[in-house]
This record gives sequence, structure tokens and C-alpha cells, in this order.
Amino acid sequence: MRRVIPITEQFQHFVEEARGGVWSDIYSKTRQYWTQALELESARLRDVYLRCDAYERAEQRQDHRNGFYVRSFQTRLGELRLKIARSRKKTFLPGVIQLFQRRTEEVMLLIREAFLRGVSTRQVGKVVASIGLEAPSAQTVSQLTRSLDALVKTFHQQPLQDEWAYLFLDGVSLRIRRPLGRKRLQMLVAYGVRRDGSRQLLAFLRSSGESQAAWEGLLEDLFRRGIRGQNLELIVTDGCPGLAAAIQTVYPHVPHQRCWVHKLRNILERVRRRDRIAVKQDAQAIYEAENRRAAEKAAASFCRRWQDAYPQIVASLQEDLPDLLPFFAFPPYLRRKLRTTNVIERCFVEVRRRTRPMVCFVNAASMERIIYAIFHRFNQQWKNPTLRSFTHAA
Repeated sequence: MRRVIPITEQFQHFVEEARGGVWSDIYSKTRQYWTQALELESARLRDVYLRCDAYERAEQRQDHRNGFYVRSFQTRLGELRLKIARSRKKTFLPGVIQLFQRRTEEVMLLIREAFLRGVSTRQVGKVVASIGLEAPSAQTVSQLTRSLDALVKTFHQQPLQDEWAYLFLDGVSLRIRRPLGRKRLQMLVAYGVRRDGSRQLLAFLRSSGESQAAWEGLLEDLFRRGIRGQNLELIVTDGCPGLAAAIQTVYPHVPHQRCWVHKLRNILERVRRRDRIAVKQDAQAIYEAENRRAAEKAAASFCRRWQDAYPQIVASLQEDLPDLLPFFAFPPYLRRKLRTTNVIERCFVEVRRRTRPMVCFVNAASMERIIYAIFHRFNQQWKNPTLRSFTHAA
């Protein structure tokens, strides 16, 4: 029988040190080869330009060698210190290095992604330095993130197919720096789901509030880009009056569902503490009913029981009830998803997590860059998986 040799802790340390030493040697040799190759390419470009060897006399000479200068270049293997050839009139950078470029595209992508994943501009330098690279300044990080502006513009102008069955609309509040102090701005967001359960964050719009005009701006943008509403079966919102009015203007023939989570929260905020459990149970009985008729009976029971104690709550519920029950027209497996805006609220959790270290945005452009980066990452993650609860198979 083959004898099993026990692996001691000392042997494990030896293996880890050996592995680390091997990779350290590989990185060191690779950096050395890269340095030599880039320096030789720089010297070759100068020789081609001058068309003569060193110290050679030539009647048609238009320039002269002028030694070298040292330039640092950040790569994923660490910093390279390169001797770049130059003449009296120009320098000769290798083709992989552009003028004024100090980092490879991979390193710049690393810096940008670190920032977009929640690391502040001042802390990105520490993260990059921890892997042996030169720490970029906060100004450098900001400059690199400006490359997203073209992508943001493309996102806002991208055509959309009229294939969305469910549209979820909501807004998230963010802070921005203004000359007179910090100010709250609203980011209005549209989230679409197809019949097969595939989903996408379709659009966002910066606004000073959630007025009817602001929401009409977002909905008209969706309409202009291709969502005519021919396949829309339901629009779910948080209950904002301006949004409800905007829907009647742009998509008047699409049923409107008001979020039950927001409505229940509004009800409980105006209820005395001793009554909250009972009021909550009676309100839940409405949207948990088996069908719309049973829900209407539960709503009538709620109104009779709490009419004397909370007449304003009862009047508000009766007024909003037509917009709270449209989800009963859909199959039972869809109702739980269609009665609230929870699917879009989960996206806002990531927005708040990412923007919390920033305290407030410097300007509107930086706000849009961050929102685009977060939404783009969600859309990339959602390309293959679908919301199973939106399919009958679930």
C-alpha cells in the first residue's frame, strides 16, 4: 500500500513561500523583458527617423541624437522605468505608449472600476498602491472616470424595442453640491420586464423633484426611443401623484398599479401605536385576498372598522383603491411581483450603498456617471438570468 505522508504546517509554509518566490521571479523577469523590448523599440524608431548610425556624418541630416530620458509607465505587473530615445526635435515613444499616457489601459480600467465599485477617489490610491502600483491622485481618478461621459450619452440615446410587458417607475433621492450648499435631487428611473422574465434598467433622468412635468420627460423619452406601449400590460409606481398624471398623458391606455408597500407605509405613519398591528393585518388582508372581489370586500371591512378612529386614512384608501387592485387581473404567480415596486427598490439599495462614501456629488455629470455604471453592471448581470416569478414555470 502507498504510504500517506502527513503535511505539516511547516511544509505548508514552505510551499507558500516557494510559490510566492516563483511568481515574484516571473513578474520580475517579465518586467525586465518588457523594459528591454520597449527601450529597443524606442531606439529603433529613432534610427529609422534619422537614417544614419551614431556619429555618422551625413549631408542630408536634419536632426541629431539627444540621448534618453527616463519615463515611468504603470502596468499590471508593476511600474516600468523606461529610457526613451530622443533627438533634438522629438521623442520616440513605442507604439503601445501614447503621448502623455502613464498607465496601460488595464491599469486605468482597474482604477476606474475600483472607483465605480464604491471606493472614494481618495481611497482608490491606497487600493492601487496595495498591489504595487503608483497611487493615482484624486484628480487623476476623476479624469479617468470622465471617459464614461460618452457611454452615458449613448445609453440615453439607445433605441428601445416595444417588447416590454411590465414597467416599474420610481425615484431615488441623491445629494449634489451647489454654490449655496448641498441640494437634494431626484433620479427618476424606469425598469422594464418582458413576458419571459428578462429585465433591464431602461432609463434614468435627473430632476429637481417628482412633478408631473419631470415624469412626463422620462416617459416621453421612453416613447421617443421606441416604447410605444403596444405590449405594455401594467405600469407599477410608488404612488406619486405627478407620476400618475404623467402616465395618463403618455400611456393613457395602460393600467396603473400603485405600490402596496408605499401605501401601507403611508397608512401606518398616521396610526396610533396601539392600533398598528390590527390596522396592518386588515390592510394586508386586502392585497392577500384570492381575487379582486374578495379584496374589495376586505377593503369595505377595513373602512367600516376604522372609519370612526381614522376617517382620513379610510377616505384616502377609498380614493386610491382603483389604483391598488389592478394586479388581481394577472395570474396568481405574478401578483406578488406586480403589487409593489420592490424589484426597482433593490437596485436603489446598491445606488445608496455606492453613493454613501461620496456624501454628495460634486456636479451633475459625476452623478450620471455613477448611476450609469451601476445600472450598466446590473444590465450585464441580467443578460442571461430571468425573474423566474414572472414565468408560469416558476
